[in-house]
Amino acid sequence: MNNIIIHPSYFPSISHFIAMAKADVVTFEMDDNFQKQTNRNRMYIYSPNGIQLLNIPVKHNKIGHQKTKDVRIENDFDWQKQHFKSLEAAYRSSPFFEYFEDAILPIFEKKQSFLMDLNLQTMEIVSSCLKFEFDYDETTEYFHELTDKIDFRGLINGKKDQTVLGPYTQVFEEKHGFINNLSILDLLFNEGRYSLDYLKNQKI
Repeated sequence: MNNIIIHPSYFPSISHFIAMAKADVVTFEMDDNFQKQTNRNRMYIYSPNGIQLLNIPVKHNKIGHQKTKDVRIENDFDWQKQHFKSLEAAYRSSPFFEYFEDAILPIFEKKQSFLMDLNLQTMEIVSSCLKFEFDYDETTEYFHELTDKIDFRGLINGKKDQTVLGPYTQVFEEKHGFINNLSILDLLFNEGRYSLDYLKNQKI
């Protein structure tokens, strides 16, 4: 049985969903320490000017390490409005943005207190859009090394993720070329119902 462990993240990278699409059972890492500059609270999209980072502001603990599941979102900033405007600018002209727009809107309308709750909600929404059902479990304590699961937790660090994807049509590729391994939203808005087949055909 192909059992994997992976981090929940904010509209995860395409490589995240490739790993999940190929797994029999998915375990979400719930007990890690939060690390800055990872995809725990960020995603990358294809904007009219090329790659664009969308970052969720979080409240940092000033005393020691903080578990990701305890990290609170800094909702004093109107990040939801900014992120949705950026998605509109990037994907309004894509084939499937309007088709999935209503599905993703709750992320940008309802305020969540905890980052982990938001991340799990984004993954649930995308899985529904993909018509991708999967069995998942959650960790109850942190283990640095695992012998019973394939460890894909490293994918949370986008800079170290070496996944190379097969090309698909992107809105602004005539200006900037194909951009590899963006947020799953890039694939969803461009490929729509073909996205799940694409994921299952990629290597990781």
